Amino acid sequence: GVVVNDSLVLVDFVNREVAGGRSMEEAARTAGAKRFRAIFLTSVTTFAGLAPLMVNVTEATIYVVPIAISLAFGVVVATGITLFLVPSGLLIVHDLEVWARAARDPKAPGTRVETG
Repeated sequence: GVVVNDSLVLVDFVNREVAGGRSMEEAARTAGAKRFRAIFLTSVTTFAGLAPLMVNVTEATIYVVPIAISLAFGVVVATGITLFLVPSGLLIVHDLEVWARAARDPKAPGTRVETG
């Protein structure tokens, strides 16, 4: 849930910036920096909430500790993926859409595909 929420926050920011007049490249480039605090705080609080369960191994929690460790470190790794791969994926999808539009109508606005 944390990773999905972080990704949605990032994509929503990019969409709002593009709707506000920025280019897709500029919006994707600034998205990670502008939304870093929100994404970082949700991930850190999730990790911090799982920390007591990871370090307090008792007879009652012995079977839940591996799950807590996997979830906590999964959130840490997914935070890095969210901050770097989601904006990159948005740019890749945008480029594919531009190329598809250029293939259908080479003179359409916004379809400058340069060939070497």
